[in-house]
Amino acid sequence: MTTPSADATVLALDLGGTQIRAAVVRADGSRIGRAASATPVSSGPAAIVAACISTLQQARDAARVEDAAAVARLVGVGISSPGPIDPWRGIAVEPPNLGPDFPGTDLAGPISAALNLPTLLEHDTKVAILGERAFGAGRGIDDLLYITISTGLGGAVISGGRLYTGPDDTGIEIGHAPITLDGPRCACGGIGHLEAHASGVALARTGGEAAASGASPWLAAWLAAHPKGEVSAKEVSEAAAAGDRVAQALIDHALLAISRAVSGFVNVFNPSRIIIGGSFAEAHWKVLHSRIQGEIGDNSFKVPGRRVSVHPAELGGDVSLAGCHPMVVERIGNPEWERAVAVKSKGDTR
Repeated sequence: MTTPSADATVLALDLGGTQIRAAVVRADGSRIGRAASATPVSSGPAAIVAACISTLQQARDAARVEDAAAVARLVGVGISSPGPIDPWRGIAVEPPNLGPDFPGTDLAGPISAALNLPTLLEHDTKVAILGERAFGAGRGIDDLLYITISTGLGGAVISGGRLYTGPDDTGIEIGHAPITLDGPRCACGGIGHLEAHASGVALARTGGEAAASGASPWLAAWLAAHPKGEVSAKEVSEAAAAGDRVAQALIDHALLAISRAVSGFVNVFNPSRIIIGGSFAEAHWKVLHSRIQGEIGDNSFKVPGRRVSVHPAELGGDVSLAGCHPMVVERIGNPEWERAVAVKSKGDTR
């Protein structure tokens, strides 16, 4: 397989637990032919794969109307998916929120056959860092740490210009790094993980507890008015904005957990730049940025601490679509990638 040309385009798919989105991504990162559909989780793996194919076809057809030449330059399909996944074989290993029967589903094979294009699959946070490096806040930077803080907390690293994956593509699961010796228990079952302290899921849990116990007057009132509802991070943020001191303390705890952890990541990964995105980070950016800078100054080694800078992500919700372009064009025709695929396809797990 030959290396793609400089003006090659990619058909990108962002697979999530509630929505499937697709677009054609041009070499400058611009997205055309957008299409979206609901993720039919309750209908099972075959229906999800079929919805992915249909959404990709809709995006390709729509892009052809906008820029037929761009569609003619398509070299492959890129899929961004929650992990864990197997990028070498194109298989979803154990992604959350896609149904109990989805683990083990071949995503790349059926999509490649239906679209008649080479298809590559990668973990969504790794796709995101590739997108920010190519088109966003990480342009021209070879040593990056990307963090996303939303419903969950994830990350990815590029070191020396190379994406870090690990032999199982599970490298840099920073949300599941323990930061306390005892509790709270993470959704994955582990104890004291960063995600259990600082994420939308964590705030929903602690906010729900504060509402049920009455410790937070605002959240308790909300729960009384919505007896069948469940407190989410949104309600915690609204309560804090309304002056509820307990809700503000919950947010402050999350901000401290993230900031202290990031100061440690500076020592572990020695990045030149840290890029942080996700809905929680966007909602609290000014305070979060200030606290991270303070924690780096207090707790990171001085040399990497002076080098690193912290920036908000630039690509927003399109980061996974945009990131599919560098992911695909860097792997198609790449002898190193092709050797890795051949080894993994034979069942060698080294």
